[in-house]
Amino acid sequence: MSEEGSTNDGGNPLKKAHVVVDDVVATAVVDGGETNNKEGDKDVVEAGNEKRNDGVGEDEEGDSGSRRLRFAVVCSSNQNRSMEAHNFMQRRGFNIKSYGTGSCVKLPGPTITQPNCYEFDSISYDEMYKDLEKKDKQLYTANGILSMLDRNRGIKHHPEKFQRALSERFDVILTCESRVFDEVMKDMEDRGSSSGETVHVCNLDIQDNHDSATVGAHYLVKLSEALEESEDLDDEIEEIVEKFQEDTEQDVMHTVAFY
Repeated sequence: MSEEGSTNDGGNPLKKAHVVVDDVVATAVVDGGETNNKEGDKDVVEAGNEKRNDGVGEDEEGDSGSRRLRFAVVCSSNQNRSMEAHNFMQRRGFNIKSYGTGSCVKLPGPTITQPNCYEFDSISYDEMYKDLEKKDKQLYTANGILSMLDRNRGIKHHPEKFQRALSERFDVILTCESRVFDEVMKDMEDRGSSSGETVHVCNLDIQDNHDSATVGAHYLVKLSEALEESEDLDDEIEEIVEKFQEDTEQDVMHTVAFY
């Protein structure tokens, strides 16, 4: 589903969906569950759905002590795509944090013009869950919002805004769409460079729905694993990104910013 949401032929929001969005004000998915995933992604989705609530199996658990790179994953509202990737990467032992870049945290509301808006860094996922459960439990269960928030509150306390994380330092920032990539780069430029420390910013466009978020999380894990294995990230990242694109047929945008 696009960031503008979906409607039926009569112009009304579609209702019975199990897809949610980061900052879209739609209440449902495209009829029939169309997600525009590439051929071969179906198995990834099914595997991810099996592990969505429980994470990875014991044989896939990572050791955070062996991870050396500092990762951030960023979407618009720090709800769907970035939190799915955060979940996958955290359970594999990555040093990972997640953020949003939007003006506020937006979740679908009762109509396309009535989103639920929350302030970054000031309200927890648990509080959002209880607020929407009180407002309309049936609606927010049907469209997957409560399920998403339930997952999120098991990962961290609240949605965080990237532009406010001024004291954080990362080796790699992963963004989930080109607009978010642009917002991250603008913020890095606005901060100015004081230490000259490099950070690699990579973008992988991920459709903003449950299935595509799961597929995207798997791809981000694959890319991150390759980056972790590099002996000299600055020298090898272009080759790593190129090989990832060849192996997955996914386009990745890469640039370097400075702290």
